[in-house]
Amino acid sequence: MQVTLPDGKVLELSDGATGTDAALAIGPGLARAALAITVNGEQRDLDRPLEDGAEIGIITERSDEALELIRHDTAHVLAAAILDLYPGTKIAIGPPIENGFYYDFQFPDGVVLNDADFATIEAKMKEHVSADERFAREDVSVAVALERFKAEDQPYKVELIEDLVKNAPADAPVETVSLYTNGPFTDLCRGPHGPGTKRIGAFKLQSIAGAYWRGDSDRQQLVRIYGTAFFKKKELTAHLERLELARQRDHRKLGKELGLYHFSEAAPGSAFWTPSGTRIFNELVALSREMGDDRGYTEVKTPQLFDASLWKTSGHWDKYRDDMFLTSTHDHGTEDEDGVTIEPTMGFKPMNCPGHYELYRQTRWSWRDMPVRFSEPGLLHRNELSGALHGLMRVRQFCQDDAHLFVMEDQIQDEVTACLRFAQDTYDLFGFDAADFTYELSTRPENRLGSDEMWDKAEGDLRTALENNGLPYVVHDGDGAFYGPKIDIQFRDSLGRSWQLGTVQIDYQAPERFDLVYTGADNSDHRPVVLHRALLGSYERFIGILLEHTGGELPFWLQPAHVTLLTVSDRHADAAHAIAKELKGAGLRVVVDGRTETVGRKIRETELAKVPLMAVIGDTEAEAHTLTLRHHGGREEPAAPVADVAARLGSAVRERTALEAGEPAQP
Repeated sequence: MQVTLPDGKVLELSDGATGTDAALAIGPGLARAALAITVNGEQRDLDRPLEDGAEIGIITERSDEALELIRHDTAHVLAAAILDLYPGTKIAIGPPIENGFYYDFQFPDGVVLNDADFATIEAKMKEHVSADERFAREDVSVAVALERFKAEDQPYKVELIEDLVKNAPADAPVETVSLYTNGPFTDLCRGPHGPGTKRIGAFKLQSIAGAYWRGDSDRQQLVRIYGTAFFKKKELTAHLERLELARQRDHRKLGKELGLYHFSEAAPGSAFWTPSGTRIFNELVALSREMGDDRGYTEVKTPQLFDASLWKTSGHWDKYRDDMFLTSTHDHGTEDEDGVTIEPTMGFKPMNCPGHYELYRQTRWSWRDMPVRFSEPGLLHRNELSGALHGLMRVRQFCQDDAHLFVMEDQIQDEVTACLRFAQDTYDLFGFDAADFTYELSTRPENRLGSDEMWDKAEGDLRTALENNGLPYVVHDGDGAFYGPKIDIQFRDSLGRSWQLGTVQIDYQAPERFDLVYTGADNSDHRPVVLHRALLGSYERFIGILLEHTGGELPFWLQPAHVTLLTVSDRHADAAHAIAKELKGAGLRVVVDGRTETVGRKIRETELAKVPLMAVIGDTEAEAHTLTLRHHGGREEPAAPVADVAARLGSAVRERTALEAGEPAQP
């Protein structure tokens, strides 16, 4: 037979050759390094036979797919160890996930696991790894598999097989399933797997959580054990160090330590912002307004609650209803014979777009008015599952730096380009590096509105904008919104994690559904095109990302307090407040710490609060009206007149630039 390698070369093999044979034919070194093989884009085990004419690629430790492969292997090793240690455990599913794997278990009555049990479980896992147990695949009939797992009292495996059969299309019934065995453990699994357990270099169990079977809160609650695996111990160590740094930088921890916000069961999933947190929030909103004003955006304000008819027109009622908070009013609603409302007829807005469409069509627009750019720091609500809530990153109430542009078709390229440049201008203010950004083009999903011709045009519009601006991008097939494709801007933070910040989306559907028009130069009605645009995303989530990226040391201009003045004694309070007044007059946010604590304690507490600058006010400062600034971290500047300090720092705040420090004091 013949197979084709990634470089286009044709490899001659004997009939019935496997992936292992192909690797050996290329070279013994590759055969030793091989983990699995891709056959016409599908990952397979090395010992499965190849087909004549197939396009193949050997997966090794250096391949992108390699870590996912051995993490899947490790999940099976975990399950094997659990069954060794806790006979009678029911096993559910154990997939690889980003940065690791998990496996779900139902333990026998009386068995309660916690982190202290990890050492015992890991020791048993190491026995399976050291034994270099081969991952052996066996394809068996559905009847044989069901009989096996019923005999082993593994009901979750039985249900998975039955569902595979039940949900299979009529023209492709499921007649066989694949089982994988390593050592004494056999699991229902599609595969693939590596050659044996010893290819797992290093692993670590990380946490325990609860998880409902099939994600259904009405089903059995299982115990989920999370872990991760790498080829080398040093890679695992580096990963664990990054996780520890991420834990120290967790925005929930920093938000509490810095006194920025808190959460309460009085309003689950909604942040309560303290005065310090509110200053940060308001600075970001002010930034959006100021930069939008310079770029021709007009701020609008739309209601929180809309009649269901608006959501039905937009398409959200059918596609987004489960994620909305719904209600009814006394004068609207479907009522039963007892007068009880049984059908909600109003929805709190989870996005601003339909309100902007309604506002747009209240005015008769001309081609001379185009583009019309509406912005709104709108308060939004989404009915997120309680288990999905995560600090500021996933909330039920949030505010978005949202905008909708109503443009003529020949304005699309200019406006998309302007949005992308607006985004980069915004990110530059936070000191982000352009190299930390990537662009993703998300194309038509399966469940969508509009014709293929419309999607072809919209996707082409965005592709052209990216290429004309020299922005490299990756395509995410099927990940667009139901109404149109989008460009998503991904940011890689200082911990190497990727976050979505901005988005630009093209929508040809809304103008049709809402009958939006403008009068063209020919005095006829024409349809505008809608561009959806957000740059920071939600302010809440952006603050969370920024806290973790900076470790709480925010850009100087964004700090809730720029300077803390520490009095030596009560008699210096008047001088401190006079200096604070002058600094505030330059636009600085200043705190006077006049407590009767020692100066040393005040310094330590100001350091912990990550205030960027502090100055001690004693006799010298009070008499000379000077400041000796101490930076967060301990470096001092030479004494300088208050007026000079106010001018320099005030300029940094007004211009939203990094703080330029004075010359350090000489020892």
